[in-house]
Amino acid sequence: MDLNATFHDLEGTSVFITGGGSGIGASLTEGFLRQGAKVAFVGRSDASEFVERMATETGNRPLFIQCDITDIAALKNAVTEAANAHGPIGILVNNAANDQRHATLDVDEDFWDWSQSINLKAYFFACQAVIPGMQALGGGAIVNFTSISYMMGNSGYPAYTSANSGINGLTRSLAREFGPDRIRVNALAPGWVLTDKQLDKWATPEALAAHLERQCLKDHLAPQDIVESTLFLASKASRMISGQALVVDGGVVVSG
Repeated sequence: MDLNATFHDLEGTSVFITGGGSGIGASLTEGFLRQGAKVAFVGRSDASEFVERMATETGNRPLFIQCDITDIAALKNAVTEAANAHGPIGILVNNAANDQRHATLDVDEDFWDWSQSINLKAYFFACQAVIPGMQALGGGAIVNFTSISYMMGNSGYPAYTSANSGINGLTRSLAREFGPDRIRVNALAPGWVLTDKQLDKWATPEALAAHLERQCLKDHLAPQDIVESTLFLASKASRMISGQALVVDGGVVVSG
């Protein structure tokens, strides 16, 4: 990964990333490692191979804690383990999500609760777990990943888009509540980022062409585009930005 900017204040900072071993999350982990941060990340699947590769390629070894984020007790324990290893967490990136497609009339309570547990509930409790340490540090930064899907009014995954919209509400409320502690809370809304999962499942030539037609910028989004925006929101370069949603989609939706 050839980053376009270095944020010197991120060096040595304790960073916690959910879903940091695959997809955009893996790129986030790499991006923070290359800034010299002390990175801990959680994920359901074993990421030992990824950890070794990152240690070799970046010279900076991340801490992997295997964890299902829907198990709130395990998520809180992972935050504690990361803080014990790297010091109080100064940056939280809530990235883990699941955008499984579904039809409204097929959704039952179990599916709804499962979707919210991943896409919203875990975000709240990860924030809750790191905030006391950030208060003790005298500040911190939280970046909550949402999506442009709800802004576009997309169909095909209403439980997911409901959670996306809820993430923005959560972000604004926490920014207001903890701003006096110099804790900044922002949301980041990616457009269609061509990860391996997207390419395998949904990125047909026709779908890609139709989406690119909607973008102002005629290049497909890559994970690095999201990484650099996250680094900016995490760093003191954005020290007076809080309670906002940064859209990184090549110009599909218009916010404001």
